[in-house]
Amino acid sequence: MSPLFLSQSFRALWQPRRGLAIAEASVIGLVAALSAVFFKFGTGWLGTWRVHTSYLFPAWVVLPLIGLSFGFLAGLLVERLAPEASGGGIPQVKASLGNVPVTLSWRVAAVKLLSSIMTLGSGLTLGRQGPTVHVGAALAAGMSRWVPTSPDHRRQMIAAGAGAGLAAAFNAPIAGMIFVVEELLQDLSGLTLGTAIIASFIGGVVSRLLGGNSLQLDLAATHYSSTFSILEIPFYLILGVLAGLLAALFNRGLIASLAIYRNLHISLPLRVALAGFISGVVIALLPASFRNNTGLREFIITGEVHASIAAIAFVAQFILTLVAFGSGAPGGLFAPSLILGSCLGYIIGVFQLYTLGQGSPTTYALAGMGAFFSGVSKVPITAIVIVFEMTTDFNLVLPLMIGSVTSYLVAEKIVPGSLYDKLLQLSGIIIKKQAPIEEVLTKLTAKDVMQRRVDTLEAEMSLDEAVEAFSRSHHRGFPIVEDGRLVGIVTQSDLLKIRDRNFGKDASLKEIMTSNPLTVSPIHNLSDVLYLLDRYQISRLPVVEGRRLIGIITRADIIRAEADHINCENREQGPRPEPSYVVYQTRSPSVGRGRLLVPIANPETAATLLEMAAAIARDRHYEIECIQVMPISRHSSPTETPVRTTKSRRLLRLAEALGKKWKIPVHTQIRVTHDVAQAILETIKERHIDLILMGWKGNTSTPGRIFGNVVDTIIRQATCDVMLVKLGAMDGLTDLTETSSDISVAKSALTPQFNRWLVPMAGGPNAWVALKLLPALVTLGNDPKVRLTRVFKPSEIEPDMTVLEEAIRQLIRRRKLGSTVFASPVKSDSVSEGLINLVKKEHYDVVVLGASREGMLQQAITGNIPEAIASGVDSTVILVRGAIGS
Repeated sequence: MSPLFLSQSFRALWQPRRGLAIAEASVIGLVAALSAVFFKFGTGWLGTWRVHTSYLFPAWVVLPLIGLSFGFLAGLLVERLAPEASGGGIPQVKASLGNVPVTLSWRVAAVKLLSSIMTLGSGLTLGRQGPTVHVGAALAAGMSRWVPTSPDHRRQMIAAGAGAGLAAAFNAPIAGMIFVVEELLQDLSGLTLGTAIIASFIGGVVSRLLGGNSLQLDLAATHYSSTFSILEIPFYLILGVLAGLLAALFNRGLIASLAIYRNLHISLPLRVALAGFISGVVIALLPASFRNNTGLREFIITGEVHASIAAIAFVAQFILTLVAFGSGAPGGLFAPSLILGSCLGYIIGVFQLYTLGQGSPTTYALAGMGAFFSGVSKVPITAIVIVFEMTTDFNLVLPLMIGSVTSYLVAEKIVPGSLYDKLLQLSGIIIKKQAPIEEVLTKLTAKDVMQRRVDTLEAEMSLDEAVEAFSRSHHRGFPIVEDGRLVGIVTQSDLLKIRDRNFGKDASLKEIMTSNPLTVSPIHNLSDVLYLLDRYQISRLPVVEGRRLIGIITRADIIRAEADHINCENREQGPRPEPSYVVYQTRSPSVGRGRLLVPIANPETAATLLEMAAAIARDRHYEIECIQVMPISRHSSPTETPVRTTKSRRLLRLAEALGKKWKIPVHTQIRVTHDVAQAILETIKERHIDLILMGWKGNTSTPGRIFGNVVDTIIRQATCDVMLVKLGAMDGLTDLTETSSDISVAKSALTPQFNRWLVPMAGGPNAWVALKLLPALVTLGNDPKVRLTRVFKPSEIEPDMTVLEEAIRQLIRRRKLGSTVFASPVKSDSVSEGLINLVKKEHYDVVVLGASREGMLQQAITGNIPEAIASGVDSTVILVRGAIGS
């Protein structure tokens, strides 16, 4: 049995079916529960050690020192290994579920877990529930990468992991499921609900069995019994109003705290260390019972404390949570919200007891937990269910509902919107509810996705010229214009009329074209366009205003729009990256006729790419612009993030050395950015680049992409010529070494081979652009031989050699091309298979391909020919796309 068959069988077995989703959700629930239990015992052990140490030594020394040291270590761990692990974690999960490219992985989960144990165990007044949600979602995301699933399936698994994390942290499986539906996904579909329920149930049960039940309130030991009467309703309403007001103030304080820390312009480790130090100092001044954050809520609820103690606890917890959270320390807001709510509720309960002479402050404390939590997180149903599952007291449901709903309405009136959405907005991320594909087809119009650059033919063009235009193009049809107005359309099937009819020598295209073709207006939605394409079995439709042709829309354009929607690549949604920031640059004399940009990312291929760039620059008298792009987290600003540029500068100095060797001006720069492709596009615009030469791995696994995220963006949007290079198997690399006096450049005996060149020519416009680069590139070889070829069907008796003959004439005119050039067609039913077999049979070193934007979109449907060739051969593959209008 072949490995290919086994691989295909495995992938088919693991396709996202309902049964597999349930099994996957079960595993996610188990893993999330184990991580939550580890989290609970880790923070418990470290917290116990901290409290015990504070009794052995002076608390005013021990507590600030522990907060300072462990806070610094936690911040350092996050900054160095996973910046995405900072903060509470729920905003990151919500962003990922909104298809924003926020990293969720095993590494993020591990860093979040360890750093949160340090921060919480060292005394920062944050909770472990938010981080547990983040860890559960990150573990689920890591597991989902093992299975080839759809984006929607992956989102459901991440949501299930988040719900399982919350369920395991609170031992509240129903609350975990409801939180997923109410806050994270806002989706009640059967599969989403089912996977969330299963993962949350398993997470809660396993956590409780393994000893993670510290959040269960032991109210029986206090002889507590809930009480409620109609006379108490006004007091619960007062509790809800106060909780809503203070929750709104709390949310604004969190935002203000983040802004204050950001204005300090200090690193994350120092911010967390400062928060830990302040927390230690304040807690050392408070009564000893305040040193145990985990037991403080139970102390307020179950202990016979004075109202003044509850008031002090509320103020201290309020301020210290703002101090801790604003630093970016890994820790959540759920536990602090519950403590604040219990203190507030207890105070109202004592007031009610003195007023009516009946009632229980503990009942008000429990209702206050749900009310304050509801006002902060804006999830009233989750708040009610969490407290109910913690107490299992049905008599508490009505007080919880009154307080939580009132608090939610008051807080929403004062500070509208989700706190998590506001935290994401501070990082430039705006999440909008993603519409289904059907809604995308009705909302997007032809103007939104049409191609504005349209190849057209003139109505008076002769038939011979029309046939030549078709032979040199990949288009199956051309709009016919006359004085800028659309008068018809001609397709390949129309060319058959030339054979069937006896046209004269003066016959023009007007005689075979289809007059009054079917068109759409710019405001037609994609659903209407798709209907017309299906109804009349055509592949493209001209877009006209009146009779003026303004664009053309194809099936491929609609597929691209849907793929971008699935991957959330609508530029109006998602993160808004800041402009890139130049942290290093050098300049040479500007004496060239143009500029060639070389992004350097891989040190192993940089030398060869620079050699190719130098060959082109010498031939065209260009300057070379070398750029190193350093991506950073979207949570950091490019202008404020410190980076190390030592390795990058070393590569750029080697580029300068190559420029000195060939006497070519070389400019260099290092940019810090959120988006690599965007930084390259900014450089193209700022430096007036004529040609970009960049490496290409030859394939991509990204859904909806053809060449990969960065390369696809450059291909579609770069206004200059684009040259992609996938280097083949190399026996050695160009050896560029530094000496103490200067940088010398030496070429090893073993280098990539550039002697045997294969150039397929189908007549497309970019094939001719590639042809113009060939004389410069062949100088990289010692004795280069160039074969021009064209793939034709075996059924064709005599292939058309017109394009190949014209290409040879153009190459021979170039005096610098001393290589042997010949043309020879090849028979094959498949273009990619025919070329791959030819390369392997005759051992070609380099394959040069031309491709256009529309051609690549068509290849997304029929098969990506350049990617198929690049993946199928070990040779170097060069793909060229000519400049497009801005």
